[in-house]
Amino acid sequence: MAATPTAAGQARPLESKRPATADRRFRSEAVERFLSETSRRIGDPELAWMFVNCFPNTLDTTVEPGEFEGKPDTVVITGDIAAMWMRDSSAQVWPYLPMAAKDDRLRALLEGVIRRQARCLMIDTYANAFMADLSAKPLEWSRTDQTEMRQGVGERKYELDSLCYPIRLAHGYWKSTGGTQPFDARWAEAMRRVLATMRVQQRRHGEGPYRFQRMAANPTDSLVNGVGNPARPTGMIASCFRPSDDACVLPFLVPSNLFAVTSLRQLAEMANGILHDAAMANEAWALAGEVEAGLRQYAQAKTPEGAIWAFEVDGFGGQVLMDDANVPSLLGLPYLESSPDAAMYQRTRAFVWSERNPWFFRGSAGEGIGGPHIGRDSVWPMSQIIYALTSRSDAALTSQSDTEIRHALGMLKTASAGTGFMHESYNKDDARKFTRAWFAWANTLFGELIGGLATRRPELLRM
Repeated sequence: MAATPTAAGQARPLESKRPATADRRFRSEAVERFLSETSRRIGDPELAWMFVNCFPNTLDTTVEPGEFEGKPDTVVITGDIAAMWMRDSSAQVWPYLPMAAKDDRLRALLEGVIRRQARCLMIDTYANAFMADLSAKPLEWSRTDQTEMRQGVGERKYELDSLCYPIRLAHGYWKSTGGTQPFDARWAEAMRRVLATMRVQQRRHGEGPYRFQRMAANPTDSLVNGVGNPARPTGMIASCFRPSDDACVLPFLVPSNLFAVTSLRQLAEMANGILHDAAMANEAWALAGEVEAGLRQYAQAKTPEGAIWAFEVDGFGGQVLMDDANVPSLLGLPYLESSPDAAMYQRTRAFVWSERNPWFFRGSAGEGIGGPHIGRDSVWPMSQIIYALTSRSDAALTSQSDTEIRHALGMLKTASAGTGFMHESYNKDDARKFTRAWFAWANTLFGELIGGLATRRPELLRM
């Protein structure tokens, strides 16, 4: 158990915030070993305590293992919202992939996530969230939305990254375990539907079938004319909503399109190597090339420091220059292996981690990126985690990277506000004013950061 010094200089233990063993939803021996071995390499007792609380939080509190048609079937809820987001569920279990090859129960759990995601995509490729019980009613706030709601859908906000994340998870599972069990006829058909949806949303032949409007006080919860602002075809893929579930201002969301290039090439590799489906592989590869060409031509913005990635564009010359905390973000491009130009990324990174980004905030409790989802003066710890994860570690910049990572770690300790967990956001001047006490994606992402540093750069985890 980690300890922290008291005013008198005596060490007092920090109590575990994990559920009692009997109340945990899933136990992995490989994860427990990793927690034990890694925490011993963390010199800062508070960081060690937070790591042990956060890294297993998805397994402890959000997974629902089961079976469907005799095969693993795993629901992963997002935390305090009892539904499964395609993005969150993929990201929440991602850090467990390296341990799956050594733990058959964990491997089966992850196989179940991939299989459940394929079932969801077969229901609707335009939905961002699905109910844990696919026979249940939608989430309460979605029940009067003006869109084509299908049984099992929790919310139907079309977000391009919700099509990319399941590919990332599937590819990561294949590379980590060598297993191909989840990649059956249903998964293959789900991927064909993903490709078809992306093709339609290039909008070369009209705006496609998707429409969405919601009666809401916040305009970011609905779409102009039900489809969003106009766009001219560029080769890129339109996204109606951002990873934050906020409506896009302009339809071509650049970080999601960069992510799509990576995901499509991963799908092409899997189509060739697993499915032996040359047609799917060729389609995915060709689409990736079209998106990449569109990004090069339309998605760059000029600044006095040089070209950077815009956040959103429309093909008419319109650009939105900002970043949002949710991933895919411009800040997070290297984390998703979706940064094709290192120099342009560094210029973009400097822009978005500054007051030039209208959704960057700095206060007495820390600094970081937020977004319209929560609003002004709210920093998302997720952005601070990504800031550390994307800090360059090459020899020429080690000192700068060390400074950035230590700065981020200090802010993350503050952001926890003594709870031992990450939150969705907090006020830049008072970390006790936070949103979402139970946000599993941020918890697991923090655990991924600390686990990686403990292995590669443990000197940064000392007090």
